[in-house]
Amino acid sequence: MAISTIAKLLPLPRLEAGDCLDQATFHERYRAMPADFCAELIGGMVIVPSPLSSEHGQYHALVMGWLTNYWEATPGVRAQDNATTILGDASEPQPDGALLIDREHGGQTALSEHGYTVGAPELIVEVASSSESIDLNAKRRDYEQAGVLEYVVVVIRQQTVRWFVLQNGVYQELQADVAGVFKSTVFPSLWLHREALCQIDVPRVMATLRQGLASPEHAAFVQRLQSHRESLP
Repeated sequence: MAISTIAKLLPLPRLEAGDCLDQATFHERYRAMPADFCAELIGGMVIVPSPLSSEHGQYHALVMGWLTNYWEATPGVRAQDNATTILGDASEPQPDGALLIDREHGGQTALSEHGYTVGAPELIVEVASSSESIDLNAKRRDYEQAGVLEYVVVVIRQQTVRWFVLQNGVYQELQADVAGVFKSTVFPSLWLHREALCQIDVPRVMATLRQGLASPEHAAFVQRLQSHRESLP
């Protein structure tokens, strides 16, 4: 039996934290792992996340509620929760949350033949506690290089939110306004009250979002997305 045939019959090596792999090899091994296993490829290195606390789960749920409500109000936009995202030859993260513009409305992502997101979502959110150093360094570099237009990190231990905007290929940090509200530069009317999110104040987070959705900028953005789709041949 040929060596190449024997190799195909052998089980794939397990993914282990610290493995240095290319994206294709990582993806093949990841798909062979048990369904409850979770890992990411960041800068060519396998990262296996720590167990998540109840606190992390609450922040994550609130972030997804915020993104999902914007999705519901904005045709041509969709949210993703923990979806595998193929960014390049050395990067396959699984962001906590993401907001994307559909391709037919002018978005920059596509789907692989197996249904995975390929390309950089317009906005990614990570909830960071034990992963803070990775999220603010290695992941930030990967997202910057891939062209993620906005990157939001909820830093639990510091009780703050850091919002980065891609400008000329480099992330610049966006500041909240005098009322403590971040306003997306890519998704008009996607507003986030920093203090409310840090305090897990659900009503205030959603009330601030509703204010954004009621703004003229939101109506104009929805019209722009629709116009792009209608202009396609």
